[in-house]
Amino acid sequence: MIDAARIKEHAEVIGADGAHVGTVDHVEGGRIKLTKKDSGAGGHRGHHHFIPLELVADIEGDRVRLSADGDVAVTFEEEEGGKAVH
Repeated sequence: MIDAARIKEHAEVIGADGAHVGTVDHVEGGRIKLTKKDSGAGGHRGHHHFIPLELVADIEGDRVRLSADGDVAVTFEEEEGGKAVH
């Protein structure tokens, strides 16, 4: 299990393939809260999305690497109340 305390504010979140997924706002309730400006696409832009900590494979300095490729990782994004984005 990853030590969530090592995840830094404004760290880049990347998929296993190196694709940019988002930017950390902070860790909240077992999830990474992504910044509004770098979270979601289309009608889902402009508000926070969350990535479950279970997807974190490694923390590499100012980068959080997920266990899923970027295009797959975004399908795990959730809204504030826990509802799936996709």
